[in-house]
Amino acid sequence: MGVLTNEEFFTKLAGLFESGKDKDHGAIYLTQKRLSYDQDDALAKPTAEDSFADLHPTKPLPVLIRASNNKGKKERGEKVKLSTVVEPADLEAFFGRYAEVCRAGMAALKPRDRTKRKAKARKKKVGGAGQTAMSAIP
Repeated sequence: MGVLTNEEFFTKLAGLFESGKDKDHGAIYLTQKRLSYDQDDALAKPTAEDSFADLHPTKPLPVLIRASNNKGKKERGEKVKLSTVVEPADLEAFFGRYAEVCRAGMAALKPRDRTKRKAKARKKKVGGAGQTAMSAIP
């Protein structure tokens, strides 16, 4: 799928979170990185003392945002890949809305069931001490 507009991205990301609620488990991967597609104009020329010229761009660079449900060949269902480009001037508004969509999508998540792990730890503690105490009493 090609690069989406920011509004299309939010709509499809919300749908991706909704589709994950129907199943027992699943993962949605969110990534972001600086987009430096036009390196000649955006990046400063490297000098002898500064070998990391790409750390000092001459103008603000856009950000590439990606989302995927990372379905492989073994899992059933369709693999969904979303991406959008956010211009530097729109970053603050974008990340405000991005946080809202992610927060709404994660609100319905169930916490992990850790009772099995706690029960095993308690059983080891009590079982080991209990057996020695029981065998000492005639």
